[in-house]
Amino acid sequence: MILNNKVIVITGGTSGIGYQIIKKLHVDNKVIIISRNEKKLNDIL
Repeated sequence: MILNNKVIVITGGTSGIGYQIIKKLHVDNKVIIISRNEKKLNDIL
C-alpha cells in the first residue's frame, strides 16, 4: 500500500503501536493524532 500525501487519523497515537505508526507515516503525510493524554500528546509535538 502506498501512503504518500495523505491525511491519516491515528487514535491512541501517544504510545505503543499507534506511536510507531506515527513515526513511520509522518514523513510524507499529514498525521492527525487523537489521544486521551494531553501531556503525552504535547511531548510528541
